[in-house]
This record gives sequence, C-alpha cells and structure tokens, in this order.
Amino acid sequence: MNRKTVAVLPGDGIGPEVLDAALPVIDALDLPIDLTFGDIGWECWRTEGTPVPDRTWDLIGRSDAVLLGATTSKPRREALADLAPELHDSAPAYVSPIIQLRQRLDLFANLRPVENYLGGGAPYRFCVVRENTEGLYAGLDWNHVPDAMWPLVAEHPNVRRSGRVGASASIRLQTSHGLDRILRFAFETARSHGYERVTLADKPNVLRHSSAYVLERLENIATDYPEIPFEVLNVDAVALWMARRPERFGVIVAENMFGDILSDLGGGVMGGLGLAPSANIGESGNYFEPVHGSAPAMVGRGRANPAAAFLTIGLLLEHLGFKDVANRVQDAVRHVTRRRDRVTYDLGGVATTTQAAQAVIDACREVPHRPTAAVVTIGDELLRGDLEDSNAANASRMLAERGIPVRVRHTVGDDETVIVDAVRPSVGRDDVIVLMGGLGPTSDDVTRSAMARALGRPLEHREEAWQGVVKRLTRFGVAIHDDNRRQALFAEGTDLLPNPNGTAWGCRAQTQGSTVIMLPGPPRECLPMLENVLRDDLPHLPAPPETTVVLRRTLGIIEADAAALVDALVRDSGMPVKPAYRWHYPYVDIRLDCPPAAAADLAKRLDTAISNHTVTDRDRTAVQELALLLDERHLAPDLDDRLTDGLLATELADARTRTHEEHEVPHPLAIHLSGVWQGGDRTTHTGTVTLTCVVRDETGEHTATSTIPNRGPEVTTYFAQFAAWSAARHLTGRPRPLTEDPA
Repeated sequence: MNRKTVAVLPGDGIGPEVLDAALPVIDALDLPIDLTFGDIGWECWRTEGTPVPDRTWDLIGRSDAVLLGATTSKPRREALADLAPELHDSAPAYVSPIIQLRQRLDLFANLRPVENYLGGGAPYRFCVVRENTEGLYAGLDWNHVPDAMWPLVAEHPNVRRSGRVGASASIRLQTSHGLDRILRFAFETARSHGYERVTLADKPNVLRHSSAYVLERLENIATDYPEIPFEVLNVDAVALWMARRPERFGVIVAENMFGDILSDLGGGVMGGLGLAPSANIGESGNYFEPVHGSAPAMVGRGRANPAAAFLTIGLLLEHLGFKDVANRVQDAVRHVTRRRDRVTYDLGGVATTTQAAQAVIDACREVPHRPTAAVVTIGDELLRGDLEDSNAANASRMLAERGIPVRVRHTVGDDETVIVDAVRPSVGRDDVIVLMGGLGPTSDDVTRSAMARALGRPLEHREEAWQGVVKRLTRFGVAIHDDNRRQALFAEGTDLLPNPNGTAWGCRAQTQGSTVIMLPGPPRECLPMLENVLRDDLPHLPAPPETTVVLRRTLGIIEADAAALVDALVRDSGMPVKPAYRWHYPYVDIRLDCPPAAAADLAKRLDTAISNHTVTDRDRTAVQELALLLDERHLAPDLDDRLTDGLLATELADARTRTHEEHEVPHPLAIHLSGVWQGGDRTTHTGTVTLTCVVRDETGEHTATSTIPNRGPEVTTYFAQFAAWSAARHLTGRPRPLTEDPA
C-alpha cells in the first residue's frame, strides 16, 4: 500500500497532550504513514489574527487525512480582547477553526460512533450521523427579524406583544442536496459497518411540513438499500431510548442541531467524552477529532483520558484503508477500559495520560492479557450466616489453579435485581463469571431469571434439562411437581451443563468476551461441575502469561514503608510487575508477580532495598526458619525465654522434626532476649519496648535490637519471632538487624 500523509494539528489545551500520548501507536503498529505537524487554534488567532493560518491550509491540501487534537473558541468580545494589539485593525472577524474546516472542505457528515467500551449491561454499538452544513446551524440566524421575514411572523401573538425590536428569528434550512447526501451517507455507513437499522431523529409531530419533506427524501434514498430497514422517531424519544436501551439502535441520522445534542448524549451513554471519537467527512476532505474539547482547566495535569484520541485514530486508519489495524486499536481500548488496570480518573483509575496511553499501545502489540474472574454466590442463608460460604473460596482456588485469578467476589441474597447488579459490571470485563446457588424449584430461586436479565435474553424451556429432572426424581421415587419445571428454564442460547448429582442443571453463555457460568449451590454438585467446565469447556481463553513469584517475608517494617520502597523499585524496573502486600502481625509479606526473565534481577534489587528486614523467601515464620537450621546442624539452643513466657521454646519445639534426645550438641547456641519498656509496662500496653537479642556460640557474640510499640498482648509474638530471626541470621551469616518499627 502507498504511504499516506496525515496532517496532525494538536491545537489548544489538552489537545497536544493526548496526541503526544496516543500517536506513538502509529510507530508501534509499523504503519506506512507520515505525520506532518501544523498549527491551528487560539494561539494562532492571538498572534497572527487567524486561527487557521495559510500554511496550515496548504498542509491540509497536501495530506490524505487531518488529525485534530482540540481547539478553543471564545465569544467575539473575548476573541478581540485576546488579540495582539497590533492586529486589532487588520484582523477579520473571528470564526471558529472547526467551522472554517467544515465550510471550506464541505465536511457535510459528522460521524460519532457509540459503543459499550466499559462493559457491563447490555452490549450496544451504534453511531450518530449529524448533518454539518444546514438545519438550524445553517447561519440563517438574526438578532432582529429581517424585513423579508416580518410578514411571516408578525401575526404570532408573542411577536405582537414584543414588537419588531423584541423578536429574533432562525431558519431550519433543509435542501434536497443536503438531505440526500447525509441520508445516503447514513445508509452507506450502516451497510459497510453492519448496522441493522437506520433511524431518522426528527420532530414530525411539531415540524410537520419540513419533516414531511425529510421523510420524502428518506423514502427515496432508502429504495437503494432494500436490505436495511429504517424508521422515523421523535428526537426526544430517541434521546430517551439512547439512555434506556441503546442496544436498539444502529445508525441515527439527524439534522445539525438535533445531531449535535444526540452525539454528545452518545458520549454520556459511553461513559464520558473521554471515550468519544468523531470523524468529519466531506466532498473535499476530512478531519478526525476526539470531542472532549480543549479543557483548559486540565492542561499540564496529566489527567486527560487518551482513549478518545486512540478511537479517533482508529477512525482515521479505517478511512485510510487500514481497517484491520483500526480494529486492533479499538480492541486495545476495549481491553484496557474494561480491565480498568491503567485508566485515568474519569474511569475510576489513577493512571496518568501517558500511563493510560501506554496501556493501550501495549495491548495493540498483543501483550498477553491476564484473564480474570468474578464469583457471585447466591442465597439468603449465606447472608444470614446460616451456612458458611465455602463455594466462593473453593471456586477461587479452582480458578486460580487454571490461571484465572478472581478479581472480585460477591455474596448476595435471593433477589433478582441484586444478582443482576452483581453480574453486569463484570460482563465484558472479566473472562469468567461464575454464579453459584439459587437454581432450585421454589419461588425464591431466582438466579436463572437474573442471569437471563443480565445477558439481555429471554428464558426458554429446555426439554433436555427437563427430562433430566424427571429421570432423577423418578429414580428416587420422588413426586414431580409443576414447580420442578422452573429447573428447565435457561437463558436463550446457553449451553447446558448436566448435573450428575442433582436436579439443578447449570449452563454456560458467551457475551461481550465473557463466559458466564451458572451452577447450583450444593458443593457436592457445583464443584465437580465447575471443575469439568474449567478443564474441558474454556478452550477460548488465552493461556495466562508465564510469571514468576518473588516472595519476601519481612519483620520490623510497616506496610506503608515497604510499599513505598517496593513500588518505586517496580516503577524503575519498567517491567509489567504486579506488587502485592499482606500484613499479618508481626510480618509484612511482599509478593511480586513478574516475567520470568526479570525475576532474578528484580529479586536482587528487592533484597538490596529490604535486606535489613527480610526473614525468608518462603511462606515460613522466623521460628520455623530457625527450627530448620537447628535440625540441619544438630543444635539444641540454650534459651533465655523469660520475656516470651515460654512461647519461643514451645513454638520452636513444635516446629522441629527431631526430638531433643536425637540431637548432638557439639557447639551450643545461646539465645538471650531482654526488653526495656518506655512510657508503660507489660500490663498497660502503652509506650514502646526496646528489644535486645544476644546470640552467642563458638564463633562469637552478636547483638540485635528493635524498638516496637507496646500495642497489646500480641507483642509477645513479636518477641518470639524477633529472637528466632536474630538467631537464624547469626547462623546464616546475614547482616545484623537494627530496626525501628513504628507499627
């Protein structure tokens, strides 16, 4: 394919920021596109007296497409006030650069795709096609009614009351030329993008005559597209159903003002203008623009969402003939926004503009994503505490073993709406969603209807499942009631999962990239069914990326301080590393999930950062570590254990694998622990305790100290673990600990 040239006009406000963050995707995808940068916007107006300089028009004329960041427009008075003084006399009237582009290039069609990129709820994908050149935005707008129009409005009762100087007027201009080309564009968009319907949003119940003419043109154009049904709806009804049932629409086409309002509403339906792309297409050119505006209050803060810029680049790439690559960009945005791992504040994240953009670029490069799961356990008895929710824990373990960690778990009652609300946020976001419970024959078993609602599908009777119910009940001589028929109802189009241990069959469905699995509640029934599904029925899931776990158990450092050290280390590594922290007194566990190739270097850097606090790289306590060393070296320590009230000796004896009589003690190890209380004592649990542990053997004597809060009776546990840690470090030749622990 021949190389293409794109004129990049960053413009004002956050425009340069979002384009700087998103444009590297062109190089990442190795596309034959040359980017040439030009000037547009408020700074051009302020310093040159025009927001679109001649050199920019020349650049646009030499380019195959135009990518616009954002532009600022202000009212006439403010525009003149901001103009350089030497330009006041010669500058023409200020005209928005957007209007200039649309008029000069005859960009008659504004295209605003709307899609459920965030996941959850019913899937939808539609677009708003707005006519750009006429309608109520045709420029036929007067502060006072012109002479030629006066006879047409003079008899209106409000005009008679207000007088000629108190009346203004606008004309909604619609022509056969303008209508035919925008309607044809709408049908062509439906045909080329697989939209099933064209909806004209107008106001025929009020604007009866002009709307009748629009319908006449619509019916004429529609004859060339017999496979695409069309309809005419009041624009206010379209707005209502866009918010309530966006999935019912395909292409919505409207005149300028109606389309302007509906297209911004589409951005709200998607989740905000940070997700809203646009294209302006005409007879003589084009430009593509994320529609979030210049947002001057956000400039330089690194908070702007680059998703709309990426989706706009996707529209541009499709226009240039790179449809497959455009789909990759859209898939990457969908992946990142649904995972919510690196998104900006408007989507509930903390990522900067650059970090969120890098996440999309990584996804475009087909970096393997980490599959996730959601588990929803259902039953009033679980909420009351009558039954332990063992299903959630077992399902989490089984999914993790399959390489699908659980991202979220919900326990809900037998309430259809609550179940739907628990499921929908995970649709399109998690690879696997497991529902467990509520599939019995009684009226409070509502899970199957809730799943159908969450999927947006009706319930249907499945005879195969019904025969399974009848066969099992007959086998055990149990009466069959009409209520049992509930157990043969499933969401339309789902795959049945037989239950060899009960009457409640399950099912599996695919929607928006998620596999939804519905299972009965009794563990002896649902767990074998889940095991079978995970083993045999999820071949579509990508293998999780190989990871290595780097684990360090630490003592003498609080969780926040550990996180500050390790998070900085992870950022500096530049690798896709996921840190996790677990506080369980007196320890803080640090876990890093990282690529195998990075594990050794990362572990070395981690040890350097926290060497004075590391107890072990295993899931063991300091006492267990010391017990292993004593067993390996056949040592029986001489403990001064008064400070721990015998706890150290007891735990050490329990951890050892040899009895005392089996030990040879050629070189005894003496451990002496003492403490000094400041601001309190052992009974008041106030102030601090300074611990001193002296470890002595034939190699010499070594001392370790630590000061900790006298927080409660549990400090005795710290005493025992600190003493064991000190002795173990002495035996292995590690540096002596000297810590201050304010936890």
